[in-house]
Amino acid sequence: MSDAPRESPDAEDERPAPPGLEESLRAVGSAGRAAYGSARDTGRAFRTLFSADLALARSAFGRALAWSGVAIVFGASAWLLVAAALIALMQRFGWSWLQSLSFAALVSLAVTALAIWKVGHYFDHTGLHATRRQLSRMGLFDESGGKDDPDDDAPAKDAPGKGTSP
Repeated sequence: MSDAPRESPDAEDERPAPPGLEESLRAVGSAGRAAYGSARDTGRAFRTLFSADLALARSAFGRALAWSGVAIVFGASAWLLVAAALIALMQRFGWSWLQSLSFAALVSLAVTALAIWKVGHYFDHTGLHATRRQLSRMGLFDESGGKDDPDDDAPAKDAPGKGTSP
C-alpha cells in the first residue's frame, strides 16, 4: 500500500469554478490580438532588415563594379607592358618582329579562349537546372513547352502510381 494520503471527496469542491463562456472568449480574443500584433511587429522588423540588406547589397554591388573596372584597366595595361617586355626579350634572343608579335598574340588568344570557356561554364551554373528539374517533377514547370520528350517520360513511368500496376 502507499503512504500517500488519499484525497477526500471534498477536495474536488475546493477547485475554482471554470470561467464563463464570455470570459473565455475575451481571453481567446485578447490572445489572438496579441499574437497578431506580435506577427505584425515581426513582419515590420523583417521588412526593415530586408530593406537595409538590399541597400547594403546595392551599395556593395556598385562599389564592386567600380573596382572591377579599375582592375580591368590596370590588368590590361599590365598585360600590355608584360607583352612588350616579352617581345623585347624575344628580340634579344634573335626572334624576328613577326615571330615575337605572333607568339604574344597566340598567348593572348589562348588566355582569351580559356576565359571565354570558363565564362560559358560558369554562366551555365546560373540556369537553375536543379530547381527546374524539381519543378518539372512536381508538375509546376514544363520546360519542354508542351512537347512530349521520350527521355522525360521514361523516369515518370517508374515512379509510384504511374504506369501499369502489377
